[in-house]
Amino acid sequence: MLTIPNLLWIRHQPQGYDFRIENKVLLFFERIGQVLVTCTALIFSDFNLRPWSLWTLWLVAAVILMLMYEVWWFRYFRSQKTLGDFYSSFCGVPVAGATLPVMAFFLLGIYGKVAWLLIAVVVLGIGHIGIHLQHRKEING
Repeated sequence: MLTIPNLLWIRHQPQGYDFRIENKVLLFFERIGQVLVTCTALIFSDFNLRPWSLWTLWLVAAVILMLMYEVWWFRYFRSQKTLGDFYSSFCGVPVAGATLPVMAFFLLGIYGKVAWLLIAVVVLGIGHIGIHLQHRKEING
């Protein structure tokens, strides 16, 4: 759910996209966060399905956010692929392309009760969402 749209994006980047202007501190947080989230998600098995309980609602919420993320990508790929489209909000979620997966992984961390994933997601969110907000601010003036 996370990888395929990002791979497709490589060939469908928004017009005028320039990664070279990204804040280096935010980029550092994003890259470190990506590594930490990936490693943590692979190392811990606490994210596996368990018998249904109220706690499972955290997992359901994470899945809903990832489904929203997929719909946001579908909307982007059908758009004119402008910077405004890429940094758009979706269902009231600002810069949804960055915010939705970060929120989903945070909820997955709660579901799995893995503090390391929660910390990693915060690091990722600072960088990833921060970069997207920076770009959105630039296009909105």
